Amino acid sequence: MCGIVGFTGAHQAAPILLEGLQKLEYRGYDSAGLAVRDGTKLAEVVKSTGKLRNLSEKTDHGNSLAGTCGIGHTRWATHGEPSQTNAHPHVSGNCTGSGSGAVESDVVGVHNGIIENYAELKAKLLRHGYIFYSETDTEVVVKLVDYYYKKYKIGPVDAITRTMVRVRGSYALALMFRDFPGEIFAARKDSPMILGIADGESYLASDVPAILKYTRQVYYIGNLEVARLSPGEVSFYDLNGDLVEHEPVEITWDAEAAERGGYEHFMLKEIHEQPAAVRDTLNSVLKEDRIDLSGAGLSDALLAEVSSVHIVACGSAWHVGMAAQYILEDLAELPTRVELASEFRYRRLLLDPNALVIVISQSGETADSLAALREAKANGVRTLAIVNVVGSTIAREADNVFYTLAGPEIAVATTKAYSAQLMAMYTLALQFALVRGEITEEALSAYIEDLKSIPDKMTRVLEDKERIQWFASKFSMARDIFFIGRGLDYAISLEGSLKMKEISYIHSEAYAAGEMKHGTISLIENNTLVIGVLTQGSLYEKTVSNMAECKARGAYLMGLTSYGHYSVEDTDDFTVYVPKVDSHFIGSLAVIPLQLLGYYMSVAKGLDVDKPRNLAKSVTVE
Repeated sequence: MCGIVGFTGAHQAAPILLEGLQKLEYRGYDSAGLAVRDGTKLAEVVKSTGKLRNLSEKTDHGNSLAGTCGIGHTRWATHGEPSQTNAHPHVSGNCTGSGSGAVESDVVGVHNGIIENYAELKAKLLRHGYIFYSETDTEVVVKLVDYYYKKYKIGPVDAITRTMVRVRGSYALALMFRDFPGEIFAARKDSPMILGIADGESYLASDVPAILKYTRQVYYIGNLEVARLSPGEVSFYDLNGDLVEHEPVEITWDAEAAERGGYEHFMLKEIHEQPAAVRDTLNSVLKEDRIDLSGAGLSDALLAEVSSVHIVACGSAWHVGMAAQYILEDLAELPTRVELASEFRYRRLLLDPNALVIVISQSGETADSLAALREAKANGVRTLAIVNVVGSTIAREADNVFYTLAGPEIAVATTKAYSAQLMAMYTLALQFALVRGEITEEALSAYIEDLKSIPDKMTRVLEDKERIQWFASKFSMARDIFFIGRGLDYAISLEGSLKMKEISYIHSEAYAAGEMKHGTISLIENNTLVIGVLTQGSLYEKTVSNMAECKARGAYLMGLTSYGHYSVEDTDDFTVYVPKVDSHFIGSLAVIPLQLLGYYMSVAKGLDVDKPRNLAKSVTVE
């Protein structure tokens, strides 16, 4: 949520800032703004609502803003409605803050996150004569920095650390001080921020794509740390104001990986990148056709000690956990529970000392998942992170890390990261099963061969996308869609339903197929679309019967199954087939038609596929 960029160097800042914000549009936003200094003590602030192009046009694509040091922001409203007044940057001075122009303000700042005690802090500042023009918590934190800066007559780093001790919540802050032209100061707690240096210039951003054009060497500022950027230099400080050393991390994927590459949307590109993401993730733990998890710090002896597994995640990652639960319990006979991260820490935790808590997150910055990780660690339980972003907060704080190799994922609706996470869980489940003596070496070899076949079979599924596009155009104006399945098929239905609702805005729900008749079937009307997922042979006939019950009440049926299960055509109205693979792993193939269906539904309705309304790629606030 929200995007932050910063630049200081020899070039004009505004065009670089706008370009960086454009690379962060996938994070979700409702307004945007820039603040630029030209070496004087005045900052030029420009803000606008709506799409980033409005800000670009307002500033003549950045050319009308002179200055080589600046910060920019795309806002996703939390405190205060989307408006020009509430848009960032915010200033410490007693001005309107709603328009454009030079401002005489000691501190100018942008913020990603939520300040939980902002009302208390605002009351304090009001007593000290501060006037507020916006409804945001960000204006409060900027003015609190200003308050400490002036009251104690201290430097920016000390003023920021005093503020950090006083505020509660999450934040990534970028600030400019009137008395320090050419410098940017940053701070973070639980919200992502990276910094980079190249050719005598310095960069700051919420995520790598914003600065990848300029540098591959990035620094991850630590939690509860402050950074000071000047042209070509960056230094880090802890809460005591003492210097902290950080080594740069090299970004291995190239800038083109974060571009559309000829596809109409990032989501369609990333759907087609799934075979490579799955293959790369699998190959990262295959050594001589055996699973080797030593790179994640998971020895066989450590796995053998695990008594139970708790998978903690949000959204699509939670759906990965739902699928993994079936596989872990069936293959490894390992008791597994799947937890919503947003609920995990708000109930009494009964965690066995030998349990393993697995936290799944594409970004490695998801606020609820990070909080759950810390809660598990506080209870003395080993944690394993399955993340896609090297050096992310969850990756740094977990006891063990399994990196998926999906590359950058730009579209808000996840596809390739989801599939890479599934593959990571498959390999983990198989190794658990082997270590626990539930499968033999021979059986493991057969399972691995099945896993190795999945990328090519994914490609075959993608070759059938024109049929799904046709079907999507037929039902693009549907009001309600129901996804049903049993066992693993129910887990896949959950993901299919989420893809549908988040990008097409069509109301959809996923149900365990046997539950339809316990109330939900009353919602079925003539031509209500019901999508049955039927990949599990032992449950196939039962799900077909549940579909028939819906058809008897007027539903239009789509069946999704594997080749060989042709009898479903006697019941449904439209059938999609995927290649056969072991039933534990077929979800990796079955999910692709559902991703494509949601995508083409959205396209048919003329919606913004990559940036659906009200959503953000990385949810970094609770």
